[in-house]
Amino acid sequence: SQQLSNPPTQTMETEFIYYRHNTPIGVQVEEITGYEQLSGPNWVAFAKQVFSENSKDAYRVIDHYESGAPFLDGESSRISVSHTGHMLIVASLPRTPEADLSVFSPRTALGIDVESKEREQVLKVRERYLNDDELTMVPADDVVANVIAWTAKEALFKAALMEGVDFRSRIILKSLPTLDSPQTAEAYVVDNDGNNIDFLLYSYESEGNVVTIAITAKTATFKKRK
Repeated sequence: SQQLSNPPTQTMETEFIYYRHNTPIGVQVEEITGYEQLSGPNWVAFAKQVFSENSKDAYRVIDHYESGAPFLDGESSRISVSHTGHMLIVASLPRTPEADLSVFSPRTALGIDVESKEREQVLKVRERYLNDDELTMVPADDVVANVIAWTAKEALFKAALMEGVDFRSRIILKSLPTLDSPQTAEAYVVDNDGNNIDFLLYSYESEGNVVTIAITAKTATFKKRK
């Protein structure tokens, strides 16, 4: 097992801030923020450059499978990527050379999503991604809770490696994580054969954003989960 906790470092003339840390569930997360004067695709491109250069081993290249799932060129570590505003976030697992990262496996299941905790737009579209039970579970006037629910669904969608999945009927939240607790919440995804795949959810706040990670109980992580 391995535990990582690096203080934020400033790069590219101190405009970008790079931070790598290990979450309580054993998923390594790398966050890139800053350079507010850049916007749109240019910001994302530069942030990915910062990520690629901040490695202990060598320069890293983010590529994508045909499904759209990201991977590190030449590496056997599962990654998941998300960005919003001026934050790029990359989650990764330990190397699993025995696994085929182009397909789903409970051992390499990983999804991450980030969204501003003040994104009120989620209140207007919550009926599109929450089923009836979830609409009851998530308060209609609680922006943060709805953002957590949205990022949870997105993280689960990425972790399941399936295309064209209906968020209301096939990505199901059994409970909702909170931002101030290391405890995980529970969810499941219905696969193409009708089987339920159980997942764990963990959320935290960073730079005014909600970050949610989805893994399974069998996911290979950087440390043993309690």
